[in-house]
Amino acid sequence: MNINGERLKQNLLELAKIGYNEQDRGMYRIGFTDADMEGRRWLQDKAKSAGLETFMDGAGNIFFGRGDRSKPVILMGSHIDTVPAGGIFDGALGVMAALEVIETLQEHQSEIDTPIWGVATAEEEGRFGGMLGSQAIAGCLNPDWLLSAHDADNVYLKDAMAGQGLDVMQALDAAWRPEQLKGFVELHIEQGPVLFQSDVQIGVVDGISGVFKWIVHLKGKADHAGTAPMDMRSDAFMGLADFAHEIERIIAENGTDKTRITVGKVELKPGHPHTVPGEAVFTIVGRDMDEGVMKELANACRKTLSAIARGHRLMFEYEQVSWLEPKPCSAQLTDIIEQQVKQRGYSYTRMPSGAGHDAQFLTEITHAGLIFIPSINGVSHAPDEWSHWHDVEAGTNVLLDTVVAMTKTSF
Repeated sequence: MNINGERLKQNLLELAKIGYNEQDRGMYRIGFTDADMEGRRWLQDKAKSAGLETFMDGAGNIFFGRGDRSKPVILMGSHIDTVPAGGIFDGALGVMAALEVIETLQEHQSEIDTPIWGVATAEEEGRFGGMLGSQAIAGCLNPDWLLSAHDADNVYLKDAMAGQGLDVMQALDAAWRPEQLKGFVELHIEQGPVLFQSDVQIGVVDGISGVFKWIVHLKGKADHAGTAPMDMRSDAFMGLADFAHEIERIIAENGTDKTRITVGKVELKPGHPHTVPGEAVFTIVGRDMDEGVMKELANACRKTLSAIARGHRLMFEYEQVSWLEPKPCSAQLTDIIEQQVKQRGYSYTRMPSGAGHDAQFLTEITHAGLIFIPSINGVSHAPDEWSHWHDVEAGTNVLLDTVVAMTKTSF
């Protein structure tokens, strides 16, 4: 069996029209915005036109598939929400590949007794911290977090969901019990340069990096840019600049070759060219494959920021928006994926994932596996994110073969 590569391509390009921005050519399907919800409705229409069942749960996850869900389900998928100015493959590939696999099985009239379903998880990109949809499926949510979660612009999750006709508390009812799932497989672009630079077609992922996210406030005193002497300022931006210079030292002393620390969003207040910034608000995102290392990194960031704040007469505050533990993929399922790649004759490597994915939460309740295809030049989360169509097709064929193999396997 082989998937229909042209149909998969057309579905991906059709979805890419939703939330497309002509100015920067990026995708803007931010979690729980109008474009995001339009994409979810489009997906359900696609599933219905393919003769599949579909429904949305209380967290906003879209499910589609075939088979009796009273039996343990093989679940595939990823997400269709994007970062601002994102690319067309990140997340969307895994969802459209899941749809393509199910349609292929239908067309070949495969006599498979196991129910096979796809999912487009809600708010995977972490606008509100975490990965709401997969956390809901895995039963990793609680009322306190749901009611207090907010984005970097102080928009609350409960309000964003209410704006789309959803009740945030119903996300608590979206949890699946372990016995309801036989396994979960996610196909994704690598979002890094390893496969592309090595000219390797498939990445068989054996573990997923942990991630922590902070919102930091350095508070000083706004002042006149012309009259305030340099040695008498409480310049919040200088504190931020000093921290940025310390990142490489923090990694060298406390991290590993898999450590990443990023300051990705910055706001200076009051934000006037002729005013010394009185406050700097910025994000810090840290990643590593070892949670112990993550804790050391977080502690080093905290100590460094405290010392810098004292040196610049600033007040330092931070909020930990999320903490996602590193997760190993299922060894049994990873071996199954590797076997399917070998049988197809594709080049491959076993590798960790530096980025977070839905699969890391599904490891909490079932066997979860992750398949990568190359990202050209390692680019992702940007308009020039791209993967070759032959790699898209290869990865989806591996997904197809893996699902079929899972139906014949007892975990």
